[in-house]
Amino acid sequence: MDRNSALPWPSMAIAVSGCVGLLVLGVSWLVVAVLLLLWLASLLLHYQAEPKLEPPASSDTISRENLTKLMEHSSLPLLVADGDRVVEVNILARELLGDHLVGQDIRIALRHPDAIALIEGTKEQATVRGLIRRRDIWQINRQRVNGSLTVLELVNRTPEADIGRAHTDFVANASHELRTPLASIIGYAETLSEDGVPEEKRARFLDTITREARRMSALVEDLMSLSRVEAEKHDQPRAPINLSEIVERGARDGAGPQRSGRLDLHIAPHIEALGDSQQIEQLLRNLVDNALKYGDSEQPVTVSLTRGQRDMAMLTVKDRGPGIPAEHIPHLTRRFYRTDPGRSRASGGTGLGLAIVKHVIERHCGHMEIRSEVGVGTEVLIKLPTAASNG
Repeated sequence: MDRNSALPWPSMAIAVSGCVGLLVLGVSWLVVAVLLLLWLASLLLHYQAEPKLEPPASSDTISRENLTKLMEHSSLPLLVADGDRVVEVNILARELLGDHLVGQDIRIALRHPDAIALIEGTKEQATVRGLIRRRDIWQINRQRVNGSLTVLELVNRTPEADIGRAHTDFVANASHELRTPLASIIGYAETLSEDGVPEEKRARFLDTITREARRMSALVEDLMSLSRVEAEKHDQPRAPINLSEIVERGARDGAGPQRSGRLDLHIAPHIEALGDSQQIEQLLRNLVDNALKYGDSEQPVTVSLTRGQRDMAMLTVKDRGPGIPAEHIPHLTRRFYRTDPGRSRASGGTGLGLAIVKHVIERHCGHMEIRSEVGVGTEVLIKLPTAASNG
């Protein structure tokens, strides 16, 4: 029985039976009639049909308006296609592919065979090389939303590939740099182990072994220093340091007792900064050693520290050497990059000095500029925030 459409007949029958019983017991029929009416009325008032619960409206479909709101500020470039036509794009997609996308055929908008194959095929994901630039790598994810609507998500995988290539190149270069002196050490050591080697050659071979071992030691030390600096590059130093004292100490250490006479120091006193004193000293040692090593051996190397504008410390290391051609300057801070590999190795250079300098400056929120003129010399200008600018 449908409770929402039928009267409560069982309850009404019980009420009538009860009233009949009262009449049999001799109760006045008028009283019984009144009781019956009140009883039936109370049953009818109490008995109400339960309201039907309407099922919630279906929200399986997503409108274009909802998609636009969801995707506009997404951290990934997104495109929405209705059939073959682009109907919505977010900010990043417009910056990446242009403002003219809406209304275009999706295949013309992407203009890449692998991307078109994804759109026309059954796959939901594809890796596309050269979508925007020749060497970039993009992962395109396709998701059907409702009816003919399709969302395309573009994920840039180029940085991951660049990191992988850089890691591979770094390991290869480090292995090569270590292999060369190691081969010399092994070769000369094997020769010395043979009988009949003249004392003159023996002494020369031992000198070579010592020189190559020191070269290996310097390379390993620079590799460890670079690794430490990179590991700490997001940890900005907070310890107050006397930049004037550290610059002078680092410059003198970089020159050493034999070359200290070529130093020309101009250091303003009492310049304080927030920094890592060991890393700043290492920065000075590397810059001064390079300037003395590759500059004119008869000319001084000038190291100056002054107060610049906006509470910045201006550190300059300048040599009077042969200079560096302009095409090399953008690459000088790359690991193992050398303008003259033979001269650098002969002088004991590891090719990591300026890479370490760059990472130290970045950790200290500074800026470096390298200026050079062939036949005149090279100047490295570094701007570092002082304690006043950090305060």
